Amino acid sequence: MHIHRSTKRIRGFTLIELLVVIAIIAID
Repeated sequence: MHIHRSTKRIRGFTLIELLVVIAIIAID
């Protein structure tokens, strides 16, 4: 499983998205 075109995108959004989701859940 070698994702090349998705890695670049996931790498820049996973961290931020994860933080946002966790923040929303924590605030909720």
